[in-house]
Amino acid sequence: MKPASPIPLPVNRSLSRLGDAISRARRRRQFTQRDLASRIGASITTVQRMEAGHPGTAIVHIARTLQVFGELDKLDQILDLAHDPIGLILSDQQLPQRVRPPRKRAG
Repeated sequence: MKPASPIPLPVNRSLSRLGDAISRARRRRQFTQRDLASRIGASITTVQRMEAGHPGTAIVHIARTLQVFGELDKLDQILDLAHDPIGLILSDQQLPQRVRPPRKRAG
């Protein structure tokens, strides 16, 4: 089995910021960690790890947390393909030079 590669620092920072944001949103709503855990169907330990920015947190727990906070639409905006400039450039590079109509079959 291949050992896991180290997590890049920018990824760790982003996970920490997300965890902090979840913690703040929870506290602003006056939820305890137990309340949030109950609402998302997870353990208190899962909520603690999520708020700590643990990289092993399942995305389903983050999605359910966003739903509890009324922010699930933010998940859909994470990688908005209509606003993916690099992807659009790469896609445009693959376009054919010409488009010909399909050949008619004889017969």
